[in-house]
Amino acid sequence: NDVTAQHVKAVALLKLDKYDDALRVLEEGGAALKNEAQLETAYALYKTGKLDEAKNVAQSITNNRGARHVEAQASYRSEEFLRAASLYKDLITSQAAIDNEENDLRINASATNAQLDWQKQGHLVERLAPRREDLEAFETTYNAACNSKEMSTLLMFAKDLCGALEDLSEEEKAKELLPIDIQQVYVLSKLGKIDEAQKLISRISLHEIPDLSTRLIAQNNRLAISTENLNPFLAQREFTSALRVPNSDKLFTNQADRIRENELIFSLLMYKYRGVSKSTSRVLGSEPPATISPHPNKMSVLNAAAQAQTQLGKLGLKQILPLLENRPYDIGLVMTVVQLYVLTNNHSSATTILETFLRRLDHSKNSNHEAIRYAPGLIAILVSLYSSQGRRSHIQTELAKAATYWRHKSKPQRTLLQAAGLALLDSSRKEDRTSAQQIFSTLYAQDPDSRFATAGYVAAHSLLSPDLVSKEADLLTPVARLIADVDVTALEEAGVASITPNAEAAKSASRKRALEEKPKPAKKRVRRSKLPKDYDANKTADPE
Repeated sequence: NDVTAQHVKAVALLKLDKYDDALRVLEEGGAALKNEAQLETAYALYKTGKLDEAKNVAQSITNNRGARHVEAQASYRSEEFLRAASLYKDLITSQAAIDNEENDLRINASATNAQLDWQKQGHLVERLAPRREDLEAFETTYNAACNSKEMSTLLMFAKDLCGALEDLSEEEKAKELLPIDIQQVYVLSKLGKIDEAQKLISRISLHEIPDLSTRLIAQNNRLAISTENLNPFLAQREFTSALRVPNSDKLFTNQADRIRENELIFSLLMYKYRGVSKSTSRVLGSEPPATISPHPNKMSVLNAAAQAQTQLGKLGLKQILPLLENRPYDIGLVMTVVQLYVLTNNHSSATTILETFLRRLDHSKNSNHEAIRYAPGLIAILVSLYSSQGRRSHIQTELAKAATYWRHKSKPQRTLLQAAGLALLDSSRKEDRTSAQQIFSTLYAQDPDSRFATAGYVAAHSLLSPDLVSKEADLLTPVARLIADVDVTALEEAGVASITPNAEAAKSASRKRALEEKPKPAKKRVRRSKLPKDYDANKTADPE
């Protein structure tokens, strides 16, 4: 019944990383112990994966810097990254009161920024570019690499920093280098350097990785980059052997989604079509009819693959097309049908399917469907299909409509606006050139330092109001310098290159020529005579 002794025991167990035992002591100690050891209770709950309870206990503790740390960590693990970022910002700007706290805060804050960037919320991160102090420790360098275009270089630098540490043993260094190596495998595979990725992961003993979530990710990546003709039954057995991850070490949602998708792919390879269909149908039933979230749409693709029993071409389309009647707003299903038509070189049918889907969204009464209708990915696919058929006017019309939608939004899609402005500049219609002026005026106002926006702004106004953009035109590279190394004489002697029509346009033209040709008269078929060989028309036939 000694509360102080029980408190000391709980702290000792926490120091020994025996979090379940520590939590049991705290719960068995009653209300008196919990009131005295609130911070320890919150920390034990956090380490045992009871994140919501940990946050509630930590929030009830006022004027305690340690409690804010626990709340921030629990918020991070429960994927409330904006809340975690806010807590870390407050801790960094306030006066530090714990030894070595500044370094820990920098590491955790940079990890939160990386997660926000992965969740497509990078615009909420105050600072994405790594500072000098971020590259002084391997932990912050690793976090900086995770949301940087120079990921591969920074990961190598993080490895060098870790290897140069003198206060870590070789065993501790090897443990710290494992996540960096596994992340490097992923980066190399995304860069197309499969051989390097395979060599790197072959040096890692996956079964000796202590962290179970890291082991699962490593196992997944090893199978994903394998170029061998794997036996799907053996590969699936190896894959599922690493799936048992405790709640205290669970994956983040974006990681768990990829693992689940790969698990279903293995099931398809093992011909478990009915099981995949049921599993994916349950997921699709809990999602809104139309969404641009990656995971539900991937589930839809896997569902279609199961329904078609992984058949491609006309056989696959025969099984999948009827599904559109029951799931008319399913983007993943629509994209699957479009892709199958493209694989059969039927671009016109693929275009018709996508146009019909977009018209359905246009006439929908659901207010959320308008943003989906003008999603940059869908617009890009439609423009690509139009381009394959040489339909330039359709490209300009579609991009103009999308630009009109996004130009008035608080977070405009700059890449889409740039493509729309560029396409409309080539149009001969006055309304298109006016739209191009408006688009590039918006882009230039948002980022006057952008050379693309400046050049587009000048080009859009140069014909109708050149005086308006004379100052901006002087900022661009002079034409004389741009063509200084162009040999005009050689170009003239080489002649003008003729543009070869694309396959779809040539196919259409051949159909037209075939229709214009006059039909040839059909050959008359000579019937075979059934009269006897010795028949003579001059002789009278025997009446009998």
